[in-house]
Amino acid sequence: MGKTRKIWSVVVVAIVAALPTLPAKALDPLQPLIDAAKAGDIITPPPGTYAGPVVIEKAITLDGKGKVTLDNTGRGSVITLKTNGATIRGMKLVNSGESHNDIDAGIQVRGSYNVIKDNIIDNALFGINMQQSDNNVVRRNTIRSKRFDLGVRGDGIRLWYSRANKIENNIVEGARDVVIWYSGDNVFSGNEISGGRYGLHFMYALANLVENNRFRGNSVGIFLMYSDGVTIRNNHISHALGATGMGVGMKETSDVTIEDNAIVYCATGIYLDVSPFQPETTNRLYRNRLAFNGIGVLFHNDWQGNRFRDNRFENNFVQVSVNAKASAKRNDWDGNFWDDYRGFDRDKDSVGDSAHQPRVYADRLWMDVPAAGFFKGSPLLSVLDFLERLAPFTEPLLLLSDGKPKIDPEIATVAAYEDKPPQPSVADERFKYDPFGLKKRVKKHMKAGTQ
Repeated sequence: MGKTRKIWSVVVVAIVAALPTLPAKALDPLQPLIDAAKAGDIITPPPGTYAGPVVIEKAITLDGKGKVTLDNTGRGSVITLKTNGATIRGMKLVNSGESHNDIDAGIQVRGSYNVIKDNIIDNALFGINMQQSDNNVVRRNTIRSKRFDLGVRGDGIRLWYSRANKIENNIVEGARDVVIWYSGDNVFSGNEISGGRYGLHFMYALANLVENNRFRGNSVGIFLMYSDGVTIRNNHISHALGATGMGVGMKETSDVTIEDNAIVYCATGIYLDVSPFQPETTNRLYRNRLAFNGIGVLFHNDWQGNRFRDNRFENNFVQVSVNAKASAKRNDWDGNFWDDYRGFDRDKDSVGDSAHQPRVYADRLWMDVPAAGFFKGSPLLSVLDFLERLAPFTEPLLLLSDGKPKIDPEIATVAAYEDKPPQPSVADERFKYDPFGLKKRVKKHMKAGTQ
């Protein structure tokens, strides 16, 4: 009986193997619905999965209501938006191509006054790529790149020569960077960016506003290269770790305001390389919390022009350091809280009676001799530091001087500094910039689409 069953099993398997394999049902294309629409139409496809790609060249609304998937089966960009005043919402866009040269993306944008919101973009090399596109709204999208090694993923959001756009409340996970090239007057607000290389990377991008975002687990939170006039405020930046990890970095960047941010658990909290660069300019760093970092503030060399006021330095392994054998005393330090301050407050005004003046002793060894970095935080270097402070062989270097160190870390002086520039007025002035003369035609459409 057992042999009979075995023989029949073999026969059945052989018959099934001999049957022709039925091809998978081809997906219906979505492009015919787009082609049949007129400007101003709202297209709501029946729920299901459709074949891409799609090219939109009319001011229409494509609304998937969270039930429509557009699958590009691994080739090219899923949607190319070549118009002004269109809306894409409630769509799931998957499986772009893998070409970096062609910038294969979930959505390519080549127009202005468009709205892209409430979409899921998954397994797309680049998420949203905007080129020479102004006054667009990108809101509440979830973006994930290809599951490649970090360096060969695409960017979650990429702006190139694009201005006055609003990038708000998006989630970008596992992409390479969010990068802004040659683009100004943009607003980045309420976004959550994690698991990437650069949370935000500005290159030659002027006068952008970055506020109320969360950056976690990126190699670098925010980096500014040759990007003047940027405001960074009310952001939470954490766990930028690794050999080059940093919360906020600046290279040859001037006239920047960094205020009211929490920068915690990073290898380096704030990194400054020849910044500010432009003559007679300053960078203003006010009311930030720098806590539990390897180094709170790191200067690449002996530089000046940065104003540190009302910041909180707490539980950093090193509060402030300079890569070169120099000090940071040429910068303006005033009214910061230092948890390693050793002075008193006899008049109870919450300000130290003496200046906070940290000096560089033997604890520089782990920076001056790279191999000694292995022992950073070890009892050995702590003992050397103690002995050097107890009986220094040479005069220690004065690192900085804060004449009015705060005693109470909860006190945040909200002072209106006269040197603080006005904030970018992008939110109020966005739609005054209308290079295509489209304001009247799309105003009603935009009002309905941006709610």
